[in-house]
Amino acid sequence: MRMWAQSHLYQKPQRISSVLTAAFALIFLILSASQSANALPAFARKYGLRCSACHESWPMLNYFGQKFKDNGYQLMNDRDSPIWQNPSYWPVTFRILPIWHRVSTGKVAVDNGTGGLVEQRITSSGFDISGLDFHTGGTLEKNVSFYVLPSSDNAASFHFETVMARLDNLFGSPWLNVKLGKFELDNLLSEKRVLTLTGNGGIYQLYHFLPQGDGNIFGQMGDNQLGVEVMGHSYNDRTRYSAALISSNDGQPGLPYGANSYSGFFAASQAFDTGKLGVQRVGFYAMVGEAPTSWLTNGGVPIAGSGTGNKGYSREGFVGQFYFGQHFDVQVVTQHGSDSAWFGQGYGDLIDGVATLNNTPGTVLPAGSRNPTWNGFLVEPHYVYSPQLIFLARYETIRMSQQSTPGTRSNLGNIDTYTVGYRYNPFMTSRAGFAWHNEFNLFHQTGTSPVSFTNINTSEVLTGFDFDF
Repeated sequence: MRMWAQSHLYQKPQRISSVLTAAFALIFLILSASQSANALPAFARKYGLRCSACHESWPMLNYFGQKFKDNGYQLMNDRDSPIWQNPSYWPVTFRILPIWHRVSTGKVAVDNGTGGLVEQRITSSGFDISGLDFHTGGTLEKNVSFYVLPSSDNAASFHFETVMARLDNLFGSPWLNVKLGKFELDNLLSEKRVLTLTGNGGIYQLYHFLPQGDGNIFGQMGDNQLGVEVMGHSYNDRTRYSAALISSNDGQPGLPYGANSYSGFFAASQAFDTGKLGVQRVGFYAMVGEAPTSWLTNGGVPIAGSGTGNKGYSREGFVGQFYFGQHFDVQVVTQHGSDSAWFGQGYGDLIDGVATLNNTPGTVLPAGSRNPTWNGFLVEPHYVYSPQLIFLARYETIRMSQQSTPGTRSNLGNIDTYTVGYRYNPFMTSRAGFAWHNEFNLFHQTGTSPVSFTNINTSEVLTGFDFDF
């Protein structure tokens, strides 16, 4: 679940300190209130596992939880087939968050009263709710698994976030599993299991970054995509690979962009045991493909499904998950991204209005146009005091290495974002789960304010009850 709150804010230092002081004061009460915790409701009702069996902190998976997921939500025993379950078992979980947050958006363009525009900070606070997720998943039969997730925004506008079926352990081997539908791309750092919830902190900026003026929305690694995936792993899940062929439509049904553009996502990783430190994992991923930049029009309006003029793009990176004993771990991601010069010059997604130009026959790019390229880095440490209480932080930075238009300031669009917070789970039973979530995010982007083209600083403070049943 992603909050997608409108979070662009900068907090006054004295207000921040008062919020953090109050939050940490409550931790002393939390530490003395620990009790045992169990697994997520949908699968806990089936297998009776404890929360700590699959989750480092709900909803983030640990090593065993990743193996359970890789096996198609199976423990590889006689209880995997649903025919052996109690008829009252129903694998459904809903999740929603009532919250309070303070959002401060930096340098918003507002009328100055004389026909022009000025920039002004807009700050608001109040009580709110997130969207609603309905999770249902498991097995249709042994080695035939599924997952369906209808999801809404906070105004109850629904869409299908995940709809997939998977054939597991084909020919009796864990090295061959085939998934078809709409699903999360198989990267080690999962945005769907992210522990943070603010608008800018609740996503991985690396997975969604676009250079300024770029029209390519098709490389959104954090969005669930429509396609087919082949995935395999060793029996102990130390070695794993995946390869997916997806439609270049950012996961939108109905082929709105055209039926003739595809992308591929590839990932592989290797885990190794370092004794008392734990099981470490390193891996790589690559998303490469092409997407349309040209559209047939009717009265100047682009016709859905008519996208042509495919141009290429790529995203590739390395991922590390490093454990330092039972309580502390760090996740690290590096990424390089590149788009065709056509995307960089504003061609691409006309259906959603991201692109501003239509590549018609005879179109020529401006002289000197280049492929925009960039590099990013993410580090996310966690301190797990217990399965019920986790402290977390994240620093993410993205730096342009080449702008599409020569002469553009080299750092235009660079991003830095900082997130800190903690989650406390007073209980997690086979029927319900509950977490008290507290988070602060600061987001900085270079040169993108709408009037003065100066830097933007935005931030958000959020506290809420994250619960599922």
